[in-house]
Amino acid sequence: MRTLLTLLATPLLMIPAVIAQQSTSPIVQIDTGKLQGVTTDGVTAYKGIPFAAPPVGNLRWRAPQPAAHWQGVRSAANYGHDCMQLPFPSDAAPLGTAPSEDCLVMNVWVPAHPTSAKLPVMVWIYGGGFVNGGSSPSVYDGSNFAKGDVVFVSFNYRLGRFGFFAHPALTAETPNGPLGNYAYMDQIAALQWVKRNIASFGGDPSTVTLFGESAGGMSVHALLTSPLTSGLFQRAIIESGGGRGGVGKATPFLSKSVPNPTGPATPSAESIGLAFAESKGIHGSGPDALAKLRALPADQVVNGLNMASMQQAAPTYSGPMIDGQIVTASADAAYLAGTQLHVPLIIGANSMDIGFPRAKTKEELFAPFGPNAKAAQAAYDPTDNGNVARLGMEVTSDAFMVEPARFVAQTLSADGQPVWEYRFSYVATSLRDKLPGAPHATEIPFVFDTVKARYAAETTPADEQAADSIHQYWLQFVKTGNPNGPGLPHWPQYNATTDQIMDFTNNGPHPEADPWKARLDVTQQLANQHAQQSTPTK
Repeated sequence: MRTLLTLLATPLLMIPAVIAQQSTSPIVQIDTGKLQGVTTDGVTAYKGIPFAAPPVGNLRWRAPQPAAHWQGVRSAANYGHDCMQLPFPSDAAPLGTAPSEDCLVMNVWVPAHPTSAKLPVMVWIYGGGFVNGGSSPSVYDGSNFAKGDVVFVSFNYRLGRFGFFAHPALTAETPNGPLGNYAYMDQIAALQWVKRNIASFGGDPSTVTLFGESAGGMSVHALLTSPLTSGLFQRAIIESGGGRGGVGKATPFLSKSVPNPTGPATPSAESIGLAFAESKGIHGSGPDALAKLRALPADQVVNGLNMASMQQAAPTYSGPMIDGQIVTASADAAYLAGTQLHVPLIIGANSMDIGFPRAKTKEELFAPFGPNAKAAQAAYDPTDNGNVARLGMEVTSDAFMVEPARFVAQTLSADGQPVWEYRFSYVATSLRDKLPGAPHATEIPFVFDTVKARYAAETTPADEQAADSIHQYWLQFVKTGNPNGPGLPHWPQYNATTDQIMDFTNNGPHPEADPWKARLDVTQQLANQHAQQSTPTK
C-alpha cells in the first residue's frame, strides 16, 4: 500500500531552482541542495525553503511529493507564497505575500552564535479557521525565539478546498490513500523535513516542540492523535485549539454519512466534494470529472471560502475529516481511549476567546443546558445583571475553547501525561478601555515577543514585560519539557483535584485554582451529554 510516508519518499524530477544573492550568512546543506540566508541582529533566517513539490496541476489533491533538487546555492532571503485563500479583512496577522497554490515552503530562524551544537526546535502551525493564514505575517517572526537559543521553524499548509477535499474520483485514483486531509499531509511532510534536515541548522531532531493556535492548535490535536506522527515531535503546545469534536460542526467521514439524532445527518466528505463539483457544472464521479476539477482556476476553487463566509459555504466545503489513516477518530475520542502521543503538553485559551452566540434572550441562551439550565445561569450570571451579548460570548467561548482545553488537561493528566493549563487574560494597554478581556489570538504577539509588530507605537513597557514573561515560559518548556524556570512564578502541573491554571493577567502571571470552575463544570456536563448522543462509528 502506498502510504503517506512512501509518497513523500518517491523521487520526482523537476526543473532546478538556482542562484543566490551574495551574503555573509553561512551556507547550509539540506537534502535538496544548498541554502544561504540573511543574518540580522544576531539571528540568521532562511525563508521560502521548498519542503515539497508545488501542489499544482496534476498534483492538486495529492499527497505532498518531494521537492526538487537544485544546483548551486539557493537564496533563502525571502518568504515564499502563502497558500491560496481569500485573505480575511482586518486580520491581526496580515499576510506578507500574495497567495498562490505554489506555497509548500518553510522558514527557519537560528541564532547566529548558538551556545550548543544541538538546540531544541520549535515548529509553528498558524491558525485561520483552515481557510486563512500563512507563515509570512510579521507577528509570526521567529527571531526572538532564536535569540533564546532555539531553532524556530514555520511552514505553509494547504487551506480550504485545496487542503480538505474528497471526491469519489480521488478515491478511485488512490484507493489505498491517504485521501482528503491534504493540509494534515502537508503538516506531516513538514515535520518529516524537520526530522531529516534540522540538524544542518544546529537543531536537535529529537527535541521538537510542535505548537499552534486556533486551527493550528486543532492541527496539533490531530497530529497528537494520528497514527502517522510517532517520533516527529516530543512536546506540544495548543493555544485556543478546542479539543472536543469537530471544527464548528460535526466532523465528516471521508465516504459515509453519519446519522444525527437531533438533526440532519452529517454528509460524507465525498458527497460534499460532489456538491462542489456540481456547483461548477462538473458532473459524474469518473476521471474526466477529476481532470476538470484539477483544471479549475485556483480562484474558482477558493471562491466563497474565508472566515466571514465559511459557514455559508459549508455545503460545498468539508473541512477536516476522519479519513481512516491520518485521522482515525476525533481528538477527544482518541484522548479518552489513551491512543495519543504521550508527550508533555501546554494547553489553554483566552479570557474572551472565540464563540458564536445566537441567543436573543437569557432563556434561549441557557435552554440547551436542559435540567441544568438554572444552575448554568447561576454559574454564569450569579447577580442576574449580565446582558445577553456578554453572557452569550462567555457561554459559547467556554463551549468552543475554554472547557475543551480543561477537558484535555483533565483527561491527559489522569493518564499520567504532564500537562500545564493556562488562561491568557492580558489585554494590551492601548485596548483596555475597549475590551473586557483577551480576544481570540491576542496571545500570539506576546508568545512570540513581537508585540511591537502588532501594536507599533502604542506598545507600552507593560506590554513588553508581559510578552517577555509568557515568552520565557514557552522557551523553558521547549528546552526542558517544563515551563518553569529561574525567576518565573511557579506554574503548577495540572491536576484535576486542584484544578490549578496559570492566568497571564494584566498584573503578571498568576497561578490559581480556576475561578471559572462552576461555569466550566456545567458546560462540561452538557458537552459530555452531546458526546454520548453523537459518538459516530466507522
